[in-house]
Amino acid sequence: MMRLRYAMNTVKMIRGSRFMSDTTQSVDTTYMEIPVYNVDKPQTLDKRKARLHYQSRKRGMLENDLLLSTFAKKYLDGFSEEQTMMYDRLINSPSNDWDIYYWIVEKQPTPKEFDNEIMAMLKKHAKNEERVVLSQPELY
Repeated sequence: MMRLRYAMNTVKMIRGSRFMSDTTQSVDTTYMEIPVYNVDKPQTLDKRKARLHYQSRKRGMLENDLLLSTFAKKYLDGFSEEQTMMYDRLINSPSNDWDIYYWIVEKQPTPKEFDNEIMAMLKKHAKNEERVVLSQPELY
């Protein structure tokens, strides 16, 4: 009897919650924007690289999580300050992760402001010509 009552209450909650989302039905969720990060904020190079390692791993989109985290693990620590800033602008300026993904896998042309040596490295990394099994690095 108790299980039946619990199940009935659950069904009522589900039905009721359906109507609570009526105000968001007109929102287009196919193009969700990433919160803007101020890439020009003064930071030491070590702090910037540490943040970029984390941001590369935690994108919210699995495809980019895998591509960017493995790329950052392989290359980011060896980047100069200029290269680090190019990478920071690339992953923090576009408003949508799908844009970055499509540029990296060359399904859409890369905008001029992001078409640089870092993007060329990312495109090569995404091709995985060595056929290495990629897995996300551990967070420290």
